Amino acid sequence: MKSVEIRINTINDIRNFVDLASNCCFDVDLASARYTVNGKSIMGVASLDKSKPLTVLIHCDDEAQCADFLAQLKPYINE
Repeated sequence: MKSVEIRINTINDIRNFVDLASNCCFDVDLASARYTVNGKSIMGVASLDKSKPLTVLIHCDDEAQCADFLAQLKPYINE
């Protein structure tokens, strides 16, 4: 499992993130404080507190697929 911190601020960011996660064949979770939701669920992602960075938990065994997903997340990665 890999993890990375991201920031999503607008409804378009939420929609784009869920679209990216939904296209993955592996599980993607999104965590904020003590809450963890399915990253493929627009309602789950929208329910999180977005005032702080969110942690993406990527459950992928294929390094190439994981790297591709991380590259697509680059605009949202909190650096």
